[in-house]
Amino acid sequence: MFKYVLEMKNITKKFPGTMALDNVDLQILPGEVHALVGENGAGKSTLMKIATGIYQPTSGEILFEGNKLTSLTPVKALETGISMIAQELNPIREMTVAENIFLHREPMKYRILTDVTKQEEMTRELLAKFKMSFNPSLPMKSLTIAQQQMIEIVKAVSYNSQVVIMDEPTSSLDSGETRELFNTINNLKNNGISIIYISHRLEEINEICDRLTVFRDGKYIDTREVKKTSRDEIIKMMVGRSIKKKNYTKNTIIGKEILAVHNFTRKGFFKNISFNVHEGEVLGFSGLVGAGRSETMKSLFGLDPYDSGKVMMYGKEIRISNTRDAISRGIAMVTEDRREYGLVLCRSILENTSLSSLRMSQRSIVNRKRERKEVNRRVAELSVKTPHLGINVENLSGGNQQKVILAKWLMASPKLLILDEPTRGIDIGAKEDIYNLIVKFRENGMAIILISSELPEIMSLSNRIIVLHEGEMTGEFTCEEIAAGNVTQEDVLNKSFGDK
Repeated sequence: MFKYVLEMKNITKKFPGTMALDNVDLQILPGEVHALVGENGAGKSTLMKIATGIYQPTSGEILFEGNKLTSLTPVKALETGISMIAQELNPIREMTVAENIFLHREPMKYRILTDVTKQEEMTRELLAKFKMSFNPSLPMKSLTIAQQQMIEIVKAVSYNSQVVIMDEPTSSLDSGETRELFNTINNLKNNGISIIYISHRLEEINEICDRLTVFRDGKYIDTREVKKTSRDEIIKMMVGRSIKKKNYTKNTIIGKEILAVHNFTRKGFFKNISFNVHEGEVLGFSGLVGAGRSETMKSLFGLDPYDSGKVMMYGKEIRISNTRDAISRGIAMVTEDRREYGLVLCRSILENTSLSSLRMSQRSIVNRKRERKEVNRRVAELSVKTPHLGINVENLSGGNQQKVILAKWLMASPKLLILDEPTRGIDIGAKEDIYNLIVKFRENGMAIILISSELPEIMSLSNRIIVLHEGEMTGEFTCEEIAAGNVTQEDVLNKSFGDK
């Protein structure tokens, strides 16, 4: 008999110039939900890539149900009973839901053809277990990020795995979808399946997890029972210090109006959205996934078209047909999906940071000396953790990738910065860094539009909060109302559900 379904002993992983993991341990009991926590760069993802055969450890051993695993590959990991749902989704967008779920293991007929009818029937049965009613023949590109996330969970569970790794599984889900996920996790747990749950949302860990293991700077810190460990203790183990709550709107000086939007409409996405934002102001947008927040801002930034409405900057009407129009007007946007829209993953920090700043070029020739000087200044200003600027951004932690995107837009000197879920999937220490940067930008006179699904975040950072529901505005609150206790998280959430 085995005690641990998965045991990783004395795992060390070295990369050129970096010790990613230094003699760490992880022990997973059968049928438990085990949280793996730590700051970005702590080594969590590296360890999970070793558990799934993507990386080979420099030293150490892996045991599954008491048996030692050697030369683990991704295919062998799946066959053994270990599957993983990555934070950054990588579906084949042109393929259907059914094709994505059963990729490389399609039911066949006549040994040469995919049995499409059977494949779609199997997909419906799987989806029904999760109380989903997607058409199996829908292309993945037609689904929202949240829906794609749920399909990835269905796919992972369909392998009949004994250990399912979930990396930030709720980062794109609304409260209802999160509740469905938790119900699914409890069902898996009741059937003896173990979950390794990676999340920076400590309230989720407290609700759904049995034990937790903390890593910091590639080292093992401790394993504890969740119910016997306070939030402050977890944070201190993660970051090595206590983090106190701050009032980020204190001493705000609001300047002149930069942007005013009137009756902004895109049919099927949002309708009659009106708001303004000033120098030195953080304007928050709250609402459930699918409420139209991101869609509104993507149209404002020129990523998507809009049908009607008026956009004014400094009192003069402007027309934004594409992102070039927006950037030339001093509007920048950090999108929700940083990997798809914000970064060129296979290129360096240097190249990504200077990408939007055409001032580096003269007659189509980049001034490399000036480029490096400016990028160095921005990278240092935002405290991006990197040994040098030549590192490809795909090798950075989520928090540092986000800082690279911010550095890129700072080099373009925007007047208005739109931040769509800027702390999605990053740890509590990196969040604190991003919050402090938002305050710094605001104090320097920049106007900021902040979209966030985390109510404590948006309520602590915003001078005003606008709430959307199904593409329409349902409420507006001020930081003074929040500070006076006249507005609670429940009030904002009620507006998110459509209360007028």
